[in-house]
Amino acid sequence: MKQLVLDLLLPAPTNFADFVAGDNAEPLYQIGQWLIRDPHARSIYLWGEAGTGKSHLLHSAARQLGTTANLIDCRHDSLPNELPADGNLLADHVDALDEAGQIRLFDLYNTLKEGSGRFLAAGPLPPMLLPLRIDLTTRLGWGLVYQIHPLSDADKGKALKQRANLLGFELGDDLVDYLLLHASRDLPSLYRHLEAVNTVALSRKKPVTLSLLRSVMQQDQLAMDF
Repeated sequence: MKQLVLDLLLPAPTNFADFVAGDNAEPLYQIGQWLIRDPHARSIYLWGEAGTGKSHLLHSAARQLGTTANLIDCRHDSLPNELPADGNLLADHVDALDEAGQIRLFDLYNTLKEGSGRFLAAGPLPPMLLPLRIDLTTRLGWGLVYQIHPLSDADKGKALKQRANLLGFELGDDLVDYLLLHASRDLPSLYRHLEAVNTVALSRKKPVTLSLLRSVMQQDQLAMDF
């Protein structure tokens, strides 16, 4: 039954179409310029609190680049020893780099800058407030720097409806209001609730309703408490 449900689930691809810009229209535009190799957008650093979509944007850019992307999650991935001068490096969670990783990122940044390469990175704080080497934070601040702002409730509702459409169902205003009132308000958590209720609805061959959403969220909370 579980495999059948998984087969029925519609894919929710990681791309820019399911990113609601809200107050982040300018950095989203500049990432588009970065992708088309605009020389004025060769280096971009994104910062902001968890759940605002920084990682989503990096993954979306990497997906669009395809095999030419070097996407690194600095929390658990190793940076490449070297890159071609015209390469693409996307580094997420740069604040997690140890001393050796910071030196390597510094060298890779210089390689890309001296050539025609491109650099896109993300972290929780502005460059100069990161707990990193000053020479590296200086490099991170050389290009375009943007804060990714949290979405308003109205924009979160739009994002939830958009995500539900990608999953294959329509999300009513009553379900949106319930999620925003009773769930963690960061988008990754809200999306997980949508995916969970969609899986249950498919397994029961029932529509996604407020009562079903309430039941699934209550069961998830009981499981967490246990």
